Amino acid sequence: MKKLVIFDLDGTLLNTIEDLGRATNYALEQCGYPAHPLSTYPGMVGNGVRKLIERALPSGLDTDEEVERMRGLFKEYYESHCTEHTAPYPGIPQLLEELRAHDIKVAVASNKYQAAVERLIEYYFHDIEWAAVEGQKEGVPVKPDPSIVFEILSKSPTPKADVLYVGDSGVDMETARRACVDSVGVTWGFRPMTELKVYHADNIVNTADAILELAL
Repeated sequence: MKKLVIFDLDGTLLNTIEDLGRATNYALEQCGYPAHPLSTYPGMVGNGVRKLIERALPSGLDTDEEVERMRGLFKEYYESHCTEHTAPYPGIPQLLEELRAHDIKVAVASNKYQAAVERLIEYYFHDIEWAAVEGQKEGVPVKPDPSIVFEILSKSPTPKADVLYVGDSGVDMETARRACVDSVGVTWGFRPMTELKVYHADNIVNTADAILELAL
């Protein structure tokens, strides 16, 4: 039985894509740039807000100054609207409760900035006891760098053999590989199953129940 399950947030625990897309489009429109269809955003997210904005800006306009201006506008909108269209994926609240009922610790490792991660976890999963809730912090490299996993393990010491890392993207699978922990790719998120296979997911699941089976 595993002792700690680390979850990615966006595309794994929560379907956040519409609120992320709307916040990015708001920033684009405020700066005079064309918005993108919401359907294009699953291919842009996963590497943090800065990279999302770089991908959303017209080619050649992703200067540091413009990205920072856009990021400020994004956060202004997102912090007021981040729960309007976001919801947990089916079975996720029950999965978290079951893991804790079996005394398996749970944690979050996200490339979303820390304040937003904390707000979403408190809003949607306030009844869950979390071993750690880690988002993107200034000066700390984003996933797939494994630093965020090591930070969680420093707060909740656990042998790597007893850790399961769950995510929806190649970034997550590579993070788990670099951290030397077992990975689980979920098919309900923002990336296709083919990406999970390319990045050598140790396990691929279609339902939340299947994660519980792997952990027990």
